[in-house]
Amino acid sequence: MNRLSHFCERLFAVLASVAALTLLAMVALVTADIVLRNTLGTGFAWSNEVTEYALYIITLFTAPWLLRRGQHVRIDMFLVIVPPRVAWVTEAAADVIGFAASLLLVWYGSVMTAQSARLGSITIKNLVFPEWWLLAPLPLCFALLALEFVLRFHRLMGAPRTRRIEATSVG
Repeated sequence: MNRLSHFCERLFAVLASVAALTLLAMVALVTADIVLRNTLGTGFAWSNEVTEYALYIITLFTAPWLLRRGQHVRIDMFLVIVPPRVAWVTEAAADVIGFAASLLLVWYGSVMTAQSARLGSITIKNLVFPEWWLLAPLPLCFALLALEFVLRFHRLMGAPRTRRIEATSVG
């Protein structure tokens, strides 16, 4: 389990790095588009569309990394207020629920991706391409989230029955 956990940690870091580079490219694209529109009266007609897709990819690629680090969106005030044992049980329940929700989205995303590919659906805006290209990262990234929830649960079961160190951002 430790080897798998270490592999996932490296994979999530690579995905987060790809997301960071995507953000950098997105900033460069938007800046170039604005400069071209304001100086030459022309820009990249497809820049807004690419930016939308980039935000989607950035969100998917960083989600497992943020979950691993305990920096995902969460309401952690409750974990500080309740006794440590209750916080531990709450964390375990959250991992189980997160795992189930992730599996549901893997299933749904897989069905939608397969259906889109089978039907030959295309995305038509400024750029034209098969719709399944946009849908394919969804089940893959949620599978990684499901895996991280399993790893989190495993770490929690082997840890002291108290709140996680990374679980709260408040005192």
